[in-house]
Amino acid sequence: MRRDILAAVAAFAVGAVMLVGRAYFDRIGVPPWFLAVPLALACAGVAVRRSAPLVCLALGVAAVTIDVAYSGPSLPTTLVFTDNLYAAALYGPARASRWLLGVTTTAAVIIGAVIGMLERSWLALAIYGVQVSLVLVVPVTTAMVLRQQRDQAAAERARAEQVAHLAELDRGAAIVAERTRMARELHDMIANHFSAIAIQSTAVLSRKDLDAGAVQQIMASIRENSVQGMAEMRTMIGLLRQEGEDNDATTRPRLADAADLVKRARQAGMETVMTVEGTPYDLPVSVDLAGYRIVQEALTNAMKHGDDRAEVVITYAPGLVSVVVDNPLNETRTQLPGAGAGLVGMRERAALVGGAFEAGPYEEKGWRVRATLPTEHAL
Repeated sequence: MRRDILAAVAAFAVGAVMLVGRAYFDRIGVPPWFLAVPLALACAGVAVRRSAPLVCLALGVAAVTIDVAYSGPSLPTTLVFTDNLYAAALYGPARASRWLLGVTTTAAVIIGAVIGMLERSWLALAIYGVQVSLVLVVPVTTAMVLRQQRDQAAAERARAEQVAHLAELDRGAAIVAERTRMARELHDMIANHFSAIAIQSTAVLSRKDLDAGAVQQIMASIRENSVQGMAEMRTMIGLLRQEGEDNDATTRPRLADAADLVKRARQAGMETVMTVEGTPYDLPVSVDLAGYRIVQEALTNAMKHGDDRAEVVITYAPGLVSVVVDNPLNETRTQLPGAGAGLVGMRERAALVGGAFEAGPYEEKGWRVRATLPTEHAL
């Protein structure tokens, strides 16, 4: 608003100098100072060109009407009126700018035709038509071109902001997914070892009739679980620190290594039997890891909530592999309550590779974990 007021004052000052230089048509009976009235009206429109563009246009039209009616067109008022038209088309409503283009174009044609008829000359029609078009049509078309560019730039900015917002949402979702995956890996990796350690140490503390040989065997198993847990933790930390996708495949757990899980379960004091049905074959990395972790978590839950017995059945079939872990439930409440993340993690692992998962009671006082994992088209 301040800049527009300063522009209006400057326009009036320059226009006054032009009036003193007689930049107007002389009219009998019209004093020269009167020409400053329409000039002041047009400059007042400049002062409100941004805040009230339609008022600016109205003041400009009034100024030109007075100027032409009483003294003929003066150059200062005509020049300021072009700015009134430009501001109304640029800052006013879009519909008003289109309407203004039609009106000014029609007015230029009519004025040029009337003057050509009065002068009885096609040359006069062309000259005055071009002059009137420069005053009326050119400011409006220039403003409409700039308006289109401004609207296009605003649309591009809005689109860029939307793309940036979507990218930020994708980044946040990726971070959440990665944190969930890391939490699932750490839980499945450590829970098995520490559950075995907790169960074995609880047995040592609660039973006073164990001989030295039994205590030594249990402590050796506790030490082995601790060492293996630390080794797997170091492996996970190393994988997290690696850049790119060049992770060594030999560090990934495989379903074929489920025998090691059964061995550790036996060392922890749980009678465990594993059966492999079908002919084993190479599995996709994601399916291999999912199957191994499901067996690991199911045996961990069996140690915490079961009755010291578990049966693992791994079945290889064309296009899929299934894992079943059965164990009787302990009638007494376990001293190692779980956080409920195990079942959630197993279900998520099966879903990530497009498989099916179910866990629940079976037969009488038993619990079954069953996962069916497709081996074709697995990520």
